[in-house]
Amino acid sequence: MIERIEINPDICHGKPVIKNTRVLVSNILAELADGLKIEEIKENYPQINEDDLIAALRFGSLLAQFETINFGKAS
Repeated sequence: MIERIEINPDICHGKPVIKNTRVLVSNILAELADGLKIEEIKENYPQINEDDLIAALRFGSLLAQFETINFGKAS
């Protein structure tokens, strides 16, 4: 599914997008987080499909699998 995600410095400043579109993965994740249904998101972005939405979720999941993160606080 991740093959549906593209990171190219010439497209949207290198932010992850659905391949062959300018639909930002972050926009899809934000809409899902805001409670939009899959059908509503597909209406907002008619150039993508359900497999693209699943790929965006998987991509976000991969990014969230970090070991540690420093929020600027001394440990």
